[in-house]
Amino acid sequence: MRLFLLVSFIVFVYLETYGFSDDRQALLQLRSQVSEKKRVVLSSWNNSVPLCNWDKVRCGLKHKRVTGLNLGGLQLGGVISPYIGNLSFLISLNLSDNSFGGTIPHEVGSLLRLRYLSMSLNFLEGELPSGLFNCTRLLKLSLHSNHFVQYIPSELGSLKKLLVLNLGKNNLKGKLPASIGNLTSLKSLSLGYNDMQGEIPDDIARLTQMAGISLSNNYFSGNFPFHVYNWPSLEVLSISSNRLYGSLRPDLGNLLPKIRTLFLGSNYFTGVIPTTLTNISNLQALGIENNKLRGSIPWSFGKVQNLQIMALNGNSLGSYSSGDLEFLDALTNCTQLVRINVARNRLGGPLPTSITNLSRDLSDLQLGKNFISGSIPHDIGNLIGLQSIGLQENMLTGLLPASLGKLSGLGELYLYSNRMSGHIPSSIANITMLAELYLSNNSFDGMVPSSLGNCSQMLYLYLGFNKLTGIIPWEIMQIPSLIHLVLESNLFTGSLPKDVGQLQNLVLLTLGDNKLSGQLPQTLGNCLSMKAIFLQGNSFGGSIPDISGFLGVESVDLSNNNLSGSIPRYFASFSLLWLLNLSINNFEGNVPIEGVFQNASTVLVFGNKNLCGGIRELQLKPCLVETPPRRADHPSLLKKVVIGVSVGISFLLLLFIASLRWFRKRKNDHLTNNQTPLTLGAFHEKISYGDLRNATDGFSSSNLIGSGSFGTVFKALLPGESNVVAVKVLNMQRRGAMKSFMAECKSLKDIRHRNLVKLLTACSSIDFKGNEFKALIYEFMPSGSLDVWLHPEEVEEVHRPLTTLALLERLNIVIDVASVLDYLHVQCHEPIAHCDLKPSNVLLDNDLTAHVSDFGLAQLLLKFDEGSFLNQLSSSGVRGTIGYAAPEYGMGGQPSIHGDVYSFGVLLLEVFTGKRPTNELFGGNFTLLSYTKSALPERVLDIADKSICHKGLRVGFPISECLTLVLDVGLRCCEESPSNRLAMSEAVKELISVREKFFKSRRTARS
Repeated sequence: MRLFLLVSFIVFVYLETYGFSDDRQALLQLRSQVSEKKRVVLSSWNNSVPLCNWDKVRCGLKHKRVTGLNLGGLQLGGVISPYIGNLSFLISLNLSDNSFGGTIPHEVGSLLRLRYLSMSLNFLEGELPSGLFNCTRLLKLSLHSNHFVQYIPSELGSLKKLLVLNLGKNNLKGKLPASIGNLTSLKSLSLGYNDMQGEIPDDIARLTQMAGISLSNNYFSGNFPFHVYNWPSLEVLSISSNRLYGSLRPDLGNLLPKIRTLFLGSNYFTGVIPTTLTNISNLQALGIENNKLRGSIPWSFGKVQNLQIMALNGNSLGSYSSGDLEFLDALTNCTQLVRINVARNRLGGPLPTSITNLSRDLSDLQLGKNFISGSIPHDIGNLIGLQSIGLQENMLTGLLPASLGKLSGLGELYLYSNRMSGHIPSSIANITMLAELYLSNNSFDGMVPSSLGNCSQMLYLYLGFNKLTGIIPWEIMQIPSLIHLVLESNLFTGSLPKDVGQLQNLVLLTLGDNKLSGQLPQTLGNCLSMKAIFLQGNSFGGSIPDISGFLGVESVDLSNNNLSGSIPRYFASFSLLWLLNLSINNFEGNVPIEGVFQNASTVLVFGNKNLCGGIRELQLKPCLVETPPRRADHPSLLKKVVIGVSVGISFLLLLFIASLRWFRKRKNDHLTNNQTPLTLGAFHEKISYGDLRNATDGFSSSNLIGSGSFGTVFKALLPGESNVVAVKVLNMQRRGAMKSFMAECKSLKDIRHRNLVKLLTACSSIDFKGNEFKALIYEFMPSGSLDVWLHPEEVEEVHRPLTTLALLERLNIVIDVASVLDYLHVQCHEPIAHCDLKPSNVLLDNDLTAHVSDFGLAQLLLKFDEGSFLNQLSSSGVRGTIGYAAPEYGMGGQPSIHGDVYSFGVLLLEVFTGKRPTNELFGGNFTLLSYTKSALPERVLDIADKSICHKGLRVGFPISECLTLVLDVGLRCCEESPSNRLAMSEAVKELISVREKFFKSRRTARS
């Protein structure tokens, strides 16, 4: 007994001397590295308090060593001390939800007893330390929401006891190591929101105990991971936002009987929705949005009574027919439904009244951008839990139900671009939580309810393009939270309420094309957050109020009013202003020449007959400078005579030059006037302005496709036609627009090629206001421009393609473009230089076949001499687009086919690297060309667009060799000397040769 006590005493003394002191020292070192302001949280960590009584510290019962350290959620800063590796008895370490930076110390690998490690929600960076994988007893490893980089080491497989692994929301790259298959005890795997890529390894199939897996928001590719069929215990599967493709197995639901959450959105899945999914009684959340699914939505989802979320938006579901919405009838049995989103599909037929019987817990109902007809059921107010309704861009008719006023929790109501009519019910004002109200582009009439002023939390109010009458209620100006107020294209009368100055947060004010009058209130200048103000097409009078405080404004359009006085000079200091339209008013006096007034494309002042001065491009008369009369004296008489003779001679010389130019212009005008009927006569029957206005719904923004240098493009369905067309409306106030119109007519009237956008007809007329109107009508390209496909992140989500372009698809597109350039340069009866080739001027049809468009700068080369070239230059001031224009154009070189070759080379490099020539990465001598050239051939995959490497390629495909050959063609097209550039005929041959070599066929079917 005495011996036992002696041994125990010795052990205790040893631990106190060495073990306790090591733990104490380690924790004090850890505290010393915490940011000074946060150390007070660990004030109990001092030598006057026993170690095991320190706050957030847990010790073992026998040996009294530190076994647990829980510092989660204390918002501690600083770095993690390497002394933490001395806590050799540590079992649980929680440093999550803090602000630790730096790296994970390698000494963590010394914690061999560690079972639970969480460092999530910090600012840790660098690589995952290899020593970490020495902690082979780990059961849970959570490092999500940091800034770790590089790859997941293969040593991960040594953590064979791991139950939970969460590395999501970092910057991890590379492939998922095959050694993950060694983690056979793993139940939860989270790797979402990283930059990982490659196929999901087959070895993962060994994880048969898996209950939850999240791989979303990466770049994983390949077919649907059939490994999940080996996980019968799986409850959560989230692989959204990757590059997976293939169809979903029909028996998917039978193979995942316990699944509760199934998120497969934003991939490239095709086929139909497996009906077996409706057999999963535990299914609570289903998300297969933004794929390529087709067919119907199974009505049998009504059997899944636990269903809470259904997200199938952004597919091709439905057949435009009345049976498409039957599933909504069945969903009335799902009493736990919270969210339904089937927007952006092909669902047709009338909106069923059964939607009013859906779950009272339903908070989000999204049916927008389909082909739904009928009216909104009167009892929509029964869905008292609704917080967001989306029915926009359908074909709904009828009235807006008054029962909407019962939805007291509604925050968002989207009904724009339908065919609804009648008054806006005053009961809308009962929805005091309403933040976004979008009713634009319908046929609502009557007055705007003044009670809308009760919606004190309103942020966005869109009532434009309706038939609303009366005055603008001053009560709306009492909504302090309002950010956007859009009332354009209605029939409002009266003046702009002076209370508009109370809208301190207003960013956008659009009141254009109404019947408003009176003076603009001085209080308008109080809206200091304003970025865009559009008041054009009214009858406002008086002078412009003091809006000098609008320092962040970007657009000001006051055109077509009765405004008078001088143009305020403070506009010159608005550094962000890109549009100042003061045209067609009664302004007078001198136009400033400073600041924004130096750019004629920013400032429009035509139609003000009493304006003078300004820069030369504005073409205003010079301002007269009055000088006081001076006494005549005899010595100056001779000087006056000399001056008078000089002026007379100069006048005669100018008169002679002007006469020559007048005769030459008359001759050219005669030729032009004689050619115009022939040019337009080659097309189909010309169409009137009124027909075009009706076909585009008054040139509505809902039909807007895009805009270019000289005009705006709308989609339209012409009278008597069955196909949609594209209508390019020329901005005749833009200098050079008429020449652009004639250039397109001349270029396209007699040429035919399958890769040219077909010009169907033209309109040369007068609009309803007596202004010159010219438009060109082309065949419609439903897949949009190549630019949108290459840079989808730069466009609104609704306009983004649902997929990315595979290597073969990109190769086919550049071959299409090269073929048409070869045709224009060599095979036409007169060579044509396009002069503005870039991705936004390459349009794609349903099959992703490329069509070159926008010949507004094209030149018929055989009719071009130096004089006419310089004249064109002085009148249009445009020769292509920065980054794509050949270098010789910047030094006054003439348009040539060699310039097109250079532009094509830049376009080809952009197609396969995914980088614009104007990318912020480039500057000085470092260009897209040098960037590409420096990478060939060894590092070609480093510069290639990442999506190319993961879509539609067989295993072992020699992608590096293929890309090297293609990019070499682009570089040879971009030689600095025009004579050294590859001819387009040679470029076509070489690209076709690459396609035949690597893809075995001339043109593989498009995916």
